[in-house]
Amino acid sequence: MMGRASFRRVREDAEGTQATQERSRYATRQGEAVVAVLQDVAEFRSVQDIHEELRRRGHRVGLTTVYRHLGTLVDRGEVDVVRAPGGEALYRRCEAEAHHHHLTCRFCGTTVEFEGPEIEQRAERVARRAGFRDVSHTVEVFGTCR
Repeated sequence: MMGRASFRRVREDAEGTQATQERSRYATRQGEAVVAVLQDVAEFRSVQDIHEELRRRGHRVGLTTVYRHLGTLVDRGEVDVVRAPGGEALYRRCEAEAHHHHLTCRFCGTTVEFEGPEIEQRAERVARRAGFRDVSHTVEVFGTCR
């Protein structure tokens, strides 16, 4: 059983970790390794591709750990995720900081980022007419490049 002093210490430690997390955004070797792989590739990659590259580079990291780190990076807005036509999630570090969309080649993964003010306006109109608030969206466009 945790006594009061222990509880207080745990709470103080938790409050102090925010500053530590800001200094070290990718707190583990595995997190840093995932980020390094993403920095080295331009196209969207599957979790399995990223995991294989980590292992090729000599990192001993489990697939679940890769999923967890990618989820954190997506939540932070540092990595984009799109769904391939078959439903598989694909990940890539984003170049643009503002909201944007992707046109991705089905075969080679080449990706073009684009803004879509017409898409944003249309989504807002549809949501307003339907009585929706706090609306977000993703647009995934796939094709075949040259």
